[in-house]
Amino acid sequence: MAGKLYMVPTPVGNLEDMTPRAVKVLKEVSLILAEDTRTSAVLMKYYDISTPMRSHHKFNEHETVNAIVQQLKAGETIALVTDAGTPGISDPGFLLSRACRENGIAIETLPGATAFVPAIVNSGLPCERFTFEGFLPAKKGRATRLEELSRERRTMIFYESPMRLVKTLEQFVATFGADRPASVCREISKIHDTTCHGSLQELVEHFKHETPRGEIVVVVAGKPIDQQVKIDKYAKFKNKYSQNKDCDEEI
Repeated sequence: MAGKLYMVPTPVGNLEDMTPRAVKVLKEVSLILAEDTRTSAVLMKYYDISTPMRSHHKFNEHETVNAIVQQLKAGETIALVTDAGTPGISDPGFLLSRACRENGIAIETLPGATAFVPAIVNSGLPCERFTFEGFLPAKKGRATRLEELSRERRTMIFYESPMRLVKTLEQFVATFGADRPASVCREISKIHDTTCHGSLQELVEHFKHETPRGEIVVVVAGKPIDQQVKIDKYAKFKNKYSQNKDCDEEI
């Protein structure tokens, strides 16, 4: 009988964000695959988890995924964790998940920490609809993707390294406009957890003088609907439903 793969989220900052269920699973599986065993060792020690660990990261996952599938087929239960957050979200996990599905191996993904959720809620920007972009392409395809996003009306979420933050914000100014509302959230749930709000240009100036550190999530407002578009939309709506007594209600 085939085993099962568990996708286990780990804290993005505060170790106490770990769920009791996640701890239980990590103690009961036969093997933990970790993005960085040294980083995960801190978490395992904190929760007295002694399950054997093995490295599984973006540099070796193509070579190791088949062997892991064979272990699962043999009946082992294996958990995948990354350095922080949910496996597969800008972290290793997709290749193994796909291989398991193709081989009829059960996968159970536990709910838990993901950095972009508190970041978009903290931003104060609309979050009923949004697009998660993660890390933009470093070079090839970056300009093309930004041009495509220049027409995006939903709130946009990006991950970025502190070393590239100012350059990325300057590119956002050039693409989205200096006055576009945005926020930069860093060190989520850690002791120096901070969120800076302002226009893109204000954020550029701020981080030119204050060196950013830690994990960074940038949230940018979508393209605003032009006022004339709103007027035309309302006129079309009112004309179509002119016989409806409720036609003057807010759209």
